[in-house]
Amino acid sequence: MVTRSRVLSAGSYLPARIVTNDELAKTLDTSDEWIRQRTGIRQRHIAAEGELTSDLALAAANQALANAGLKGADIDCIILGTCTPDHTFPATATKLQHRLGAKGFAMDVQAVCSGFVFALATADNFIRLGQVKRALVIGAETFSRILDWTDRNTCVLFGDGAGAVILEAGEGKGDKFDQGILSTHLFSDGAHYERLYVDGGPSATQTTGHVKMDGREVFRHAVVNLAAAIDVALHANHIGADEVDWLVPHQANRRIIDSMGHRLKLTEDRAVITVDRHANTSAASIPLALAEAVNDGRIQRGHLVLMEAMGGGFTWGSALVRW
Repeated sequence: MVTRSRVLSAGSYLPARIVTNDELAKTLDTSDEWIRQRTGIRQRHIAAEGELTSDLALAAANQALANAGLKGADIDCIILGTCTPDHTFPATATKLQHRLGAKGFAMDVQAVCSGFVFALATADNFIRLGQVKRALVIGAETFSRILDWTDRNTCVLFGDGAGAVILEAGEGKGDKFDQGILSTHLFSDGAHYERLYVDGGPSATQTTGHVKMDGREVFRHAVVNLAAAIDVALHANHIGADEVDWLVPHQANRRIIDSMGHRLKLTEDRAVITVDRHANTSAASIPLALAEAVNDGRIQRGHLVLMEAMGGGFTWGSALVRW
C-alpha cells in the first residue's frame, strides 16, 4: 500500500465587483470584440479597496472547510500559492493560519500562474512522507494591484480571486485507479525571466512595480510547455488521453485551453472553462475552476482530472488526480 493525498473538498471566492470589457474600453484603446477574439475574456472580478489577498484566501478556505465538515484546527499545514502577498513578509499563509485557528505550519509558494500546481505538489509530498495528515492548499491573487491600467496589452487579461482544496492522507495500491493525487510534475526555465515579469521589487527598485509581458512569446512557449507537461503526466501513470475525464487548465487564454483540449481529444464540455468570466487570476485560476466544477456536480468521485499551468519565470507543471 502507498500513501495518497485525497482531495476532500474545494472552495472558492470572487470579489463582488465585476469589470466588463466594455467598461475597460471607455478608458483604453480596445473593445469587447478585440479582447474576446484574442483571449476569450469578457469580464473579470476586481478586489475592493482594502480587500487583501488574505481576505480572498480566507473566504475560499472557509468554504472548502465547510464542504469537508472540518474546522481550521483540523488542518496540519497551509500552503498558499500567490505572487500578490499582503506584505513582502511574513508569508500571507501565516496570517491565514491565525485567522483559521489552524495548527502545524503555513507558508507561501511563488510560481506566478503555476503557483497552485506548485503548492499542490508541495503539500502532496508532505503527505506522502507522513509529515502531514491534512493540508489546505490555496491559490489566491489580487493581481489588479500590480497592473498598469493604461496598458491594454496586460490589464485586460487579469482578475482577482481565490480557490482552495483540502487534502487528506489515504491509502492506495499505487496504481492509476487509486483515489487522490497520482502524480505532479514541475518545471522552470529562468532563461525567459523577462518575458513575463513585474518591473519592481524590494531589492531591485523598492517599489511594487507593474506586470510586463511579451505576449507573443509567452503564448508560443505556453503551447509547447503545457503540451509537454500533459504528456509527462499521462506517461508517468500509464494513462491514455482517452482516460482523462476532465481538463482543468490554467485560465489564461481560450485558444491555449482549446489547444490542450484538442491534444487530449476531449470534447469542449470536458474542459472546465472560466476564463470568459474570471479572466486570468494567476495562481487562483485552477482552484477557482476546479471548485466550480466540483461544487456544481460536474466532477464526480472516481473521475480522472488533469490540471496544467504555466507562469512567469517561466514555470510550468501538471497534476493528475483521481477525484
